Amino acid sequence: MAALAPRVVLVHRRTEYAELLDRHGTAGQAAFFLASRGRDLAEVRARDAAVTAARRAAIAAVPADWRHGEVERSDLDRFLFAPDDLIVCVGQDGLVANVAKYLDGQPVIGIDPEPGRNPGVLARHSVGQLAALLQTTAAGTSGGAPAQARTPSARTVTMVEARSDDGQRLLALNEIYVGHASHQTARYELAAPDHTGAVRFERQASSGLLVGTGTGCGGWCQSVWRQRGSQLALPHPEFPGLVWFVREAWPSPTTGATMVEGLLPASANIELRAESERLVVFGDGIESDTITLTWGQRLSVGVAEHRLRLL
Repeated sequence: MAALAPRVVLVHRRTEYAELLDRHGTAGQAAFFLASRGRDLAEVRARDAAVTAARRAAIAAVPADWRHGEVERSDLDRFLFAPDDLIVCVGQDGLVANVAKYLDGQPVIGIDPEPGRNPGVLARHSVGQLAALLQTTAAGTSGGAPAQARTPSARTVTMVEARSDDGQRLLALNEIYVGHASHQTARYELAAPDHTGAVRFERQASSGLLVGTGTGCGGWCQSVWRQRGSQLALPHPEFPGLVWFVREAWPSPTTGATMVEGLLPASANIELRAESERLVVFGDGIESDTITLTWGQRLSVGVAEHRLRLL
C-alpha cells in the first residue's frame, strides 16, 4: 500500500486590514476611522498585501502531489493536527508560539512575510526558501516513524508547563504568567530553589510571577529584566531550563521581597500556593486560555515534557 503524500498545514493570522473591514464594512469607512487616529490606510493595506502574497507563495511552494490545509490562529484549539504533519507558520514570531502548545513533535517552519519588520527568532525563513525546506524536511521524515523522531534538521526548543492541583494543565513556548485577574495585588506563597538547590519559601504580595524559557527571554521576561537592571544572566533559546521573575514584590510585616528572580534547572519546579481568592494563569499572552486558582490551591511550573521542533 502506497504511503500517503505529506500534509502541509499552513497557519496564519488575520491581518489588521481584514479585521478593519469586518468592523467597518468598507475600505472607505476603515480609512476614515484610521485617519481620525492619525493613521493611513495605505500602510495597513500594504502590510496586508505583503502577508497575503506570502501566504499565496507558501501554498504555491507545496508540491502538487502533496496534501495541504490551512488554519487561522483563532481556530487552533479546534484543529486536529496529525502526527506526520509539516507545519508552516506564515507570520510573526508570536504565531509560532501560538501554535506550539497544540503540537506533539511535528516539525515547524516559521516564515517571515515582512523581513526586517519582525525579530525573526522563530519565523526565521523567507517564503522563497520554503520549497527547498519542505523537500528537505520530507526527506528526513520518510520511513513511517513519527515526525518527532525523524527530522534531523529541526532543533528542539524548550517549553514551559503549569499544572494545578486539580489537574489543569497549560503549555507555553515563551512564558507562563501567574497573577491577579485585574490590576490588584496577587498574594501567594512561593517555593523555589536557590543557587545551591535548596528550596526556599516566601509569602509575597506582587504584580505576579513570570516563568519563561530561553526563547521567552526575547520578550516579556527581557522587559522585566531590563526594567529592574537585573544582573541575572538571561539564558539563550537552547537553554534546557527556565528563568523566573516576580514583578513588583512588596515587602510588609507579613510578606517578603527577597525571592524575585532566578534560574530554574530542567529537573526542578517552582511552586505557588494561592492566598488570593482568584489568581489566573495563562501562557504566551493568551488570556482567553487560563487556569484559575482559588484560595489554597497549588500550582507547579516547570519544564514541559513536550518540545517544539523548529526547523
